[in-house]
Amino acid sequence: MNDRIVLVGAGNMATAIAYALKERGSAPVAVWSRTLESAALLGGRVGCAFTDDLASLPQADIVIISVADNALRDVAAAVAQRFPDALLLHTAGSVPMDALREAGAINYGVLYPMQTVNKNSVTSLENVTTFIEGCNDSVTAQIRRTAEIISNKVVYATSEQRCSLHVAAVFACNFPNAVYNMACELLQRNGLPFDAMLPLIDEAASKVHRMSPLEAQTGPARRGDENVMNAHKAMLDDELANIYETLSNYIMKRNR
Repeated sequence: MNDRIVLVGAGNMATAIAYALKERGSAPVAVWSRTLESAALLGGRVGCAFTDDLASLPQADIVIISVADNALRDVAAAVAQRFPDALLLHTAGSVPMDALREAGAINYGVLYPMQTVNKNSVTSLENVTTFIEGCNDSVTAQIRRTAEIISNKVVYATSEQRCSLHVAAVFACNFPNAVYNMACELLQRNGLPFDAMLPLIDEAASKVHRMSPLEAQTGPARRGDENVMNAHKAMLDDELANIYETLSNYIMKRNR
């Protein structure tokens, strides 16, 4: 692929995409960030030009905008003005594709790798399902070719479907992290190490690769053991007791 790709943004997802492109021999030609320090850090890592000035970016065939959701529309408007003929893509899970049209883009779409990423510990996107959407069939085909550089699993999804994906991701990733923190605090209060939970967490995660989450469910709520659940709630403060009861009720309802 010979498309010249510019990355607008240098955060977590932009970093993962930049590394993925470089690994496949299609490194971006330039990176922009609001701060020159961030742009220089990512540009240096993948060996491309960097800047904090949109006007100084080189010409591009594809511009991938990967910035915070609340900044996306303003940044997209500036990018659309700077690159009127380029294909503009955003990577946001909860922002509709038409936000780019409203920003003035002519050719536009979405490139959404479904993964939690951190720029300080880059995760490969090779086996991450990447969802795409384009403003027309020709653009969608071009986005698919770009997505296939970084991922072996490319799936078309509408903006409405992608919003559902984003909500599901919060339940599957963000909420469990919060629950892990609750467990960590409970253990620390009692002088116990959180790493005792790690084999349990790993096994629970691996089970849903082999069976449905409903089939993998265990514990007192799955068994309907009211005595154990009441004893647990008595050990907790009001906030955690309410969370415990809500989740237990959900489990019992689904397993009746």
